[in-house]
Amino acid sequence: SYAPFQVGSTPQPGKPFNVRGISLAGGVTVTDVERRTQLARDLDVVFGEFEGKSDLLSGLDKFGEQAFDILRSKRAREAFDVSKESPEIAKAFGDQAFGQSCLLATRLVEAGVRFVTVSFGGWDTHQNNFDTLKNRNLPQLDAGLSGLFTTLASKGLLESTSVFVTGEFGRTPKVNQRAGRDHWARAMFVLLAGGGMRGGQVIGESNDKGQEPASRPITPDEVAASFYHSLGIDHTKEYHTNIGRPVMIVREGKLIPELFA
Repeated sequence: SYAPFQVGSTPQPGKPFNVRGISLAGGVTVTDVERRTQLARDLDVVFGEFEGKSDLLSGLDKFGEQAFDILRSKRAREAFDVSKESPEIAKAFGDQAFGQSCLLATRLVEAGVRFVTVSFGGWDTHQNNFDTLKNRNLPQLDAGLSGLFTTLASKGLLESTSVFVTGEFGRTPKVNQRAGRDHWARAMFVLLAGGGMRGGQVIGESNDKGQEPASRPITPDEVAASFYHSLGIDHTKEYHTNIGRPVMIVREGKLIPELFA
C-alpha cells in the first residue's frame, strides 16, 4: 500500500495519456466495475464471519475501495492527460520525454498528489561526456526544469511544493581517454527549490580542480534534514518499526541555515 504508483510510460506532446490503473481498457465500463465491486462486497458479507477482526483483511478492503475511487474519478484521469494543458504552458516544457514528464508532474501536484518522482537517465557518461551533455541531456533538463518552476510559480504552487533535483554522485574532475568522466563521490551538487526555501543562491564551493569542497562542506544528512523540514516532517523524530525497533530518518543531519534564513 505504500509502494509508489509507477506510470511506466512517457506522455507525448498534445496526445491523450492513458495510464494503466487509471484508465479502463478492453471495453470495460465504470458500470461493469461497479457490478464487480458490488459482488465483492456481497462476498465480504457472506464470508465476513471467517475474517474475524483481521486488520490485514480489513486493510485490503480499504485499499480496494481507494483503487476503485481512482477509476471512478474524472479528476484523476484528467490530471494524467497532458493534452488538456493549455498550449502556452505545454510549450514551455519542450517536446522531449523529460520535459513532458515534468509537465505531468506539475499537473499531478495541481490535482493534489503529494509526492511525485520524475526520472531522467543517461548521465553515466564514462565516454563521450561532453557531446552527450550538450546535445542530449542538458537541453532537456533546462526545458523541463524551467517549465516546472515557471508553471508551479504561475499557479501559486511553488511555495507549497518542495523540489529536489539530484543524481547519485559527482563525476571525476579528470577526463578519461574516452572523453568521459567516471564516478566521483567527494564532490557533487543538488538543487533545492520551493517549499519555503530561500532560492537564488549557491551554497558552498569546490576547490579549483573540482575535487572536493573548498569550504562549507555539506553532508547528505544535512540535505535530507533540510528537505524533510521543507516538507513539514520532523527530521529529529525517532520512529519505531512494527517490532519496536527505533529508526531515525536522518542520523546526524542539521538544517542548512542559508535555506531558511
